[in-house]
Amino acid sequence: MMRALVICDDYWHPARTVREGLAPVAQAGVEFDWIEDSSDWSAERMNDYPVVILSKSNNVSSTNQDTWMTPEVEEAFAEYVRRGNGLLAIHSGTAGYMEAATLRALLGGIFVEHPPQCPVTVIPKEGLFLGDAPTFSAQDEHYFMAMDDAEADVFLLTTSEHGTQPGGWTRAEGEGRVCVLTPGHNVEVWLNPSYQTILDKALRWCAKTV
Repeated sequence: MMRALVICDDYWHPARTVREGLAPVAQAGVEFDWIEDSSDWSAERMNDYPVVILSKSNNVSSTNQDTWMTPEVEEAFAEYVRRGNGLLAIHSGTAGYMEAATLRALLGGIFVEHPPQCPVTVIPKEGLFLGDAPTFSAQDEHYFMAMDDAEADVFLLTTSEHGTQPGGWTRAEGEGRVCVLTPGHNVEVWLNPSYQTILDKALRWCAKTV
């Protein structure tokens, strides 16, 4: 069984959304361990897993808005991936890190802003690792992103009345793999069958099992 460490819970994005959203993936054969307060994080603990899910903005927790992503933590993430591990950043895992240069470079792009929640259509690109994940629409925060890596493979687009944005991409860092998914403010997005397919495939791609 594949094991993954999930780092989640911030002021705007409670851990329960991620826990509910990943429950079907767990039932499909992934064992998740959880860090909700960043004071529980350490590079040594992270190194015990082949893949990490980052779905936490730059808050210690939902009740503590202090920042946690120090330069030392950023470098630990970068080294973790370079050694051959995987990082999957989902939604808020791209938020609040505008000035975190090392993590931003690792992700290949960063959250800039979003309009008020609205219907967002998620359009998967055929091929890559997604299989038959269909287009779907859901109420969500439409994340507008600054793309820093021109070579990143954008496999997901998001579109709304506000325009079209990259919604998912992959990139390599050293021997490791990075995948970013921007949808996911509401649990209904996570639980959409198409997004469940995308989550599962992205996680397994990061872990190099597909």
